[in-house]
Amino acid sequence: TSYDYQFRFVIVGDSTVGKSSLLKYFICAKFDELAEPTVGVDFFIRTIDVEPGVRIKLQLWDTAGQERFKSITASYFRNCAGVLLVFDITNRSSFSHIPDWMNNCRLHSTFTKTTFLLVGHKADLEATRQVTSREATLFADFHDMLYLETSSVDGCNVDEAFRLLTEQVYAI
Repeated sequence: TSYDYQFRFVIVGDSTVGKSSLLKYFICAKFDELAEPTVGVDFFIRTIDVEPGVRIKLQLWDTAGQERFKSITASYFRNCAGVLLVFDITNRSSFSHIPDWMNNCRLHSTFTKTTFLLVGHKADLEATRQVTSREATLFADFHDMLYLETSSVDGCNVDEAFRLLTEQVYAI
């Protein structure tokens, strides 16, 4: 399959926020109930059309959220054009760690303008929400990024998250 551009995206966030489930839903269009924790980094590719006649190959790097893997995952930020900053809407501490993930990305990125998308994951668990949409939107606005809530259980906004980040990077 041919493509016009190739972008590297990295998916970061604390352990258990659903980064791998989000990515697997985007690649396979189904929820994986038996998701294992990522050890180090996993890699996937998907090509999408951003507009008629423009195909973009996405290199998608799924990073481990555990602290002990931070030195490994830092090297994957070097050539990344986009970053999905993922937190679990039912886990306040995963949201409070987003600035650390963002700063780590900026510290190791070689791009002058890495594009960030804030993703509140597990939107299907509204009853146990700990982070409001308003709070996350205000954070995203303050840091000049967009915010989207997703669920890999029902597929809510999964494709939209990756498409939105791709369109933003393409527009630069």
